[in-house]
Amino acid sequence: MNNILDLDRYPVDKEGSQAWHAMVAQAVAELDTQGMFNLEGFVRPDAVQKLVAHIKPVMDTQSYTHKRLHNIYFQPEIPGLEAQHPALRKVETINHTLCADQISDSMVMSIYQYPPFARFLAATMGKAQLHVMQDPLAAVNVMAYRAGEALNWHFDRSEFTTTLLLQAPEIGGEFEYRSELRSANDPNYAGVAELLEGRDPQVKRIRLQAGTLNVFRGKNTAHRVTTVKGAVDRFIAVFSYYEKPGVMFSDAERLGFYGRAA
Repeated sequence: MNNILDLDRYPVDKEGSQAWHAMVAQAVAELDTQGMFNLEGFVRPDAVQKLVAHIKPVMDTQSYTHKRLHNIYFQPEIPGLEAQHPALRKVETINHTLCADQISDSMVMSIYQYPPFARFLAATMGKAQLHVMQDPLAAVNVMAYRAGEALNWHFDRSEFTTTLLLQAPEIGGEFEYRSELRSANDPNYAGVAELLEGRDPQVKRIRLQAGTLNVFRGKNTAHRVTTVKGAVDRFIAVFSYYEKPGVMFSDAERLGFYGRAA
């Protein structure tokens, strides 16, 4: 694994060591203050190049194109809100997806299934343990965004999202987010409407580099990826871990996300 991950810089394999504890503490502090942490260069540059070279032809020929109009909640309606409420403004997302069964022999899967990696993530998230997802399609997805395509404003369903950027585009494809736009006690529909209208001064933007691990607290933080421009696609791997073992998507969820149930 040392040929893939920069374990000298990020010793996830040295659980319990002083360096491991320092790395976890830094990640926890950044999650608390910024809502995310990034490990730039987590995957070694030569490994990233090999990984992309392996995945790109599969992406070009076998990926599922998912184009949809949606609101920020990815829900058809929100109880108590009229359909024309500005917080339910429709936006468009387009991406191309590879599922776990299409990349089973890739380095992406090796990283996802590396036990010290899951234990490190659990420690940063304050979880006793994290389990890999058992779903043969959803456990790991690699998404591509091509010229003119974007991941638009949304909230995540899960408390944390773990991604690994594999390839950055020439222009665009930047990560924009608005921290803690809502809470469990306050949906802040007026604030959501302000964001969607481009009037929120607290939106932040970062540009990630290929090989960067990003862990993000996205359940109450609205976020998007800006439109990709140029000839280079944006490739990103999304890792799904759960506190309980054996988690699977329903057939309806698989059909909705991937266009197939098996």
